[in-house]
Amino acid sequence: MISNNFFRALAEFITEVLFSPYRTIRSFDNWWASNFFNAILFALTLILLFYWLGQLQKFRKANTE
Repeated sequence: MISNNFFRALAEFITEVLFSPYRTIRSFDNWWASNFFNAILFALTLILLFYWLGQLQKFRKANTE
């Protein structure tokens, strides 16, 4: 019984808290606002990817794991 309540609480937390930004994006009526938000997320992902690749290259040149 306790595990059932735990999983229900976990499901409620995920749907109500973690998915709330997606509900906000879905409610945008303006196409440009939605795409601008997606472009920001895409740019942030690219920046973090290139930072990570730079760090990998730095460790590879230093022969460290």
